[in-house]
Amino acid sequence: MGKSESKRAFRRRRLRNALWGLFIGDALSMPAHWYYNIENIPRDFDGGIRDYEEPSHPHPESFMVGMTYEPDAENATRLGRPYDILHEHARFYKTSYSTLQIRNTEQETEHGNPTPQLEDRFHYHHGLKAGENTLGAHLVRVLMRTVIHHDHYDPNAFIEAFIDHLATPGRNHDPYTEIYIRRWFENYSRGSQPHACAELQRNNWSIGSHGGLIRAMVVSTLAETVYQGLGLAIEHQNLTHRSENVASALGVLVPLLGALLEGEDASQMISSQARNVYMPRLTGEELSAAYRAHNGPGNIPGPEMWKLHTTLSDMPLDMDRLIQDHSESEVVKHLFATACYPEHGLPLLLYFAQKYNSEVEATLLANANAGGDNVHRGMVLGLLVGAANDDIPLHLVKGLIAFHDLESEIEAFTDIALSRKAI
Repeated sequence: MGKSESKRAFRRRRLRNALWGLFIGDALSMPAHWYYNIENIPRDFDGGIRDYEEPSHPHPESFMVGMTYEPDAENATRLGRPYDILHEHARFYKTSYSTLQIRNTEQETEHGNPTPQLEDRFHYHHGLKAGENTLGAHLVRVLMRTVIHHDHYDPNAFIEAFIDHLATPGRNHDPYTEIYIRRWFENYSRGSQPHACAELQRNNWSIGSHGGLIRAMVVSTLAETVYQGLGLAIEHQNLTHRSENVASALGVLVPLLGALLEGEDASQMISSQARNVYMPRLTGEELSAAYRAHNGPGNIPGPEMWKLHTTLSDMPLDMDRLIQDHSESEVVKHLFATACYPEHGLPLLLYFAQKYNSEVEATLLANANAGGDNVHRGMVLGLLVGAANDDIPLHLVKGLIAFHDLESEIEAFTDIALSRKAI
């Protein structure tokens, strides 16, 4: 922070950059989302992701086709509640109200899930353009717009806007609808109250995913203190993700984001916060092997799945030692899984930030080329590295398809965040 710059102006710039980082991290990663075999990324994208790209067809490892969405359509109609959240994308899903035409016939992925024949392996973000954001990032925009519209954060207003965005045909151009959304609307169709529709991680392991971190971290920036910001973050998380693992990760990420927005040294803060993280006892390689052995994680009994994802080592994460002792190829996939689980994804994204000195473009490209759940890791990582820098690469900002609308929304949201009246 320069001598002539006020603390308020400094925070405004850093928060603005954090939000740009979120949308950049999402769009850069989108074409290589859910690539588990890292060798497929340079093959499909001319040596690797170096800028915004369109998703390719076919996605060599896609198991999106045949994912389930089974709302109680009759009950939802009786209650006057919308249940069709897939619209033109329903053809990719096995639903209770439409017919899936494509069969899953092969076991090709490292994740162990069944996949269709190669020509039917549609990319999770099939049809999106280079620089376009995924549904996860658009739901951040839904959150931001509700804050802007009401001039403060209102969780009920967010839920109403969340329902409206997904239930209105033509709003969502992204075929990939995360499992937490599908389970949320299944519970909604059965009559659960909106504030209680979030599925439990103990019932469905994938609820404990990176997707629960993103909006919660954005909400935390509306508070005047990190103490209050963490409370807001967990309140917001529980609207859609009732997950112990997500809450634990927020306990590290919210203080880290808050410190970076205040101008604390990024390297020191990452090392410090990393010591609050404990390594998963199973390596990423061992976790993938367990998934393949069961022909996909859905076939693993609940108690066993719980242990796979919550059994941690008794040593805190030493980020400097991790970087010193392991190559990037050892860290990515062998040591940490690149799937959607925070017990692996949190140390992995902290590793990328530290190794690349929180430099925005280099860090987010490293994450994009690591594949797996790079999109949601990328949004979290984008918030952090954006908050750690005074400038964002202009070509990445202007390369976003929604640049002009995002610019207006980011400015308006930042104004409210600094108003001290946002909550």
